[in-house]
Amino acid sequence: MDLERVQRLLERFPPRLSAGLFRALKRLPPVAQKIEGEYAGVIGRLGEELGIGTDLPATTRLPAAGRTPEEVLAALEGLRAREEDRWKAGFASGAVYHGDTGHVDFLNRAYAIQSQSNPLHADLWPGTVRLEAEIVAMTARMLNGETAVGTVTSGGTESILLAMKAYRDHARRQRRITRPEMVVPQTAHAAFDKAAEYFGIVPVKVPVDAGFRADPAATAAAITRRTVVVVASAPSFPHGTIDPVAELAAIAAEHGVGVHVDACLGGFLLPWAERLGYPVPPFDFRVPGVTSMSADTHKYGYAAKGTSVVLYRDRELRRCQYFTATDWPGGLYSSPTFAGSRPGGLSAACWAAMVSTGEAGYTEATRRILETATVIKQGIPDIPGLRVLGDPLWVIAIASDGPDIYRVMEEMSQRGWSLNGLQHPPAVHLAVTLRHTTPGVADRFLSDLRGSVEAASHEGAGRRSAPIYGLASSFPVRAVVGDLLERYLDRLYDL
Repeated sequence: MDLERVQRLLERFPPRLSAGLFRALKRLPPVAQKIEGEYAGVIGRLGEELGIGTDLPATTRLPAAGRTPEEVLAALEGLRAREEDRWKAGFASGAVYHGDTGHVDFLNRAYAIQSQSNPLHADLWPGTVRLEAEIVAMTARMLNGETAVGTVTSGGTESILLAMKAYRDHARRQRRITRPEMVVPQTAHAAFDKAAEYFGIVPVKVPVDAGFRADPAATAAAITRRTVVVVASAPSFPHGTIDPVAELAAIAAEHGVGVHVDACLGGFLLPWAERLGYPVPPFDFRVPGVTSMSADTHKYGYAAKGTSVVLYRDRELRRCQYFTATDWPGGLYSSPTFAGSRPGGLSAACWAAMVSTGEAGYTEATRRILETATVIKQGIPDIPGLRVLGDPLWVIAIASDGPDIYRVMEEMSQRGWSLNGLQHPPAVHLAVTLRHTTPGVADRFLSDLRGSVEAASHEGAGRRSAPIYGLASSFPVRAVVGDLLERYLDRLYDL
C-alpha cells in the first residue's frame, strides 16, 4: 500500500480519525516498510535539490594530528565561497538582512574583540553584561517602552519561548492556573506551538480575516478563565500583515489577560516605517494592554545571527522567565534565559550594529526596503494568475489562480531564487531586505517570476517544488507531513 492509496483511504474520514487510522496502519510491518520507502524517496530528492553537502569530504572523527590553521581556514573559506553568491546577489527571501561586506567585517571585528567573554560570569565580564543591558534599553525605547525591561536572547524563537514560560509561571503564581491556555492567531509563528508543546500550554487558535489579520471577535470568544496570554503579530511571518493589536489588547484587558506582540520580524522596521509616513497601526508599548514584546536584532536590526530581545512592561513578569537554583552543591545558580553560558561576542556585535546604525541609518534602510517592496507589489498583479495576499508592507505573499504556486516556486529555484513556501492557502513569500534594494534586483525578480509562471503553465505535471510542501497541500493527514519533516531533519545530520 503506497501513500497515494493510503491518502484515498483516509480521505473518507474526518481529520482526527484519519490521523489515528494512519498511526494504526503504520504499525503493520508491510505498510510501514512501503511508506518508509516512499519517505526515503521524497527526502532523497529533496536532499538532491538542496545540495546538502554530498560532494564534500566528510570529517567523521577527530584527526590524529590537528590540521594547520591555514588548512582549517581554507576549508571554511571554501564553504563560504560555495554558498554566499546567492544571498549576496539578493536571491534569498530574508535570511541575510544586511550583508554589506563592510558591515559584516565590522561585526566580525566587534565579535572578535569580545569572543572570550561570557555574560554568565558577570564578575569577570561586567562590561559585556552592560552591553546587553544597553541593547535592551535601546530596543525598549525604540518600541515606546520607556520603563520596559527585558533580556537579550539567542533569537526570536527563544524570545517567544521565554515570554510564554513567563506568562505560564506568572498565572500559576498569581491565579493558580494549572491548565494554562494561550489564544493565538492561526498565522502566529510556529514558535508559539513549540512553546505550547514544551511548557504544557494549550494553544487556542483563532481565525484571521480576509486580510490575514487576527479576528478580534473570535479572540474574545476564545478567552477563558484559563487563558494566560493573548498573542498578536507585527507583522505575521507568512503574510506580512499586522494584527489589530489595539483591539486585541482592549479585549484581553477586559479579561485581565496580557498581550504578547511578536515583533520579531517588524520590531526594527515598523518604527521607522511610521516615521516615513507609511500606514502602521499602533502595535507597541503605546498600547496600554501590551505587556510584552519580542524583536529580533539579527533581522532588521542588522546584528549578527544569534541575538534577539524579549521585553516586558514590568519586572514582575520578567522575573517569571528567570531560573534560579538555591540548593545546588555547586553553589547558588541563576540565569536570565535558557542558556547558561552565552556568547558575549554576539552581544558585542549586536551592540555595535545598533549604535553604528543609529536612528538615521535605520530610517534610511527602511526607506530603501519599502520603496523596493512597493515596486515588487505593484508588479505582481501584472503577471497573469498571480495576486498578493493581504496588504503587506514588505513581506509579500504571492498566491496563484493559475499554475500550481509550488511549481512556480520550483521554477524560481531553477533561476537561483530561494523563496519561502507557505500553506493554508498555498503561496510563496519574499521578505524584502537590503540585499534586494540593489538596482536591478526587483526588476530581475519580477522578470524571473513572470518566466516561472509561464514555464509552470506549460510543463503540466512535471517537477514538483519542495516535495514536502506539495504533499502538505494535498494530504489530509498531518502526521505524514510530520514524519517527513522528522526525516528531513535526520537527513541534515547524515554524512
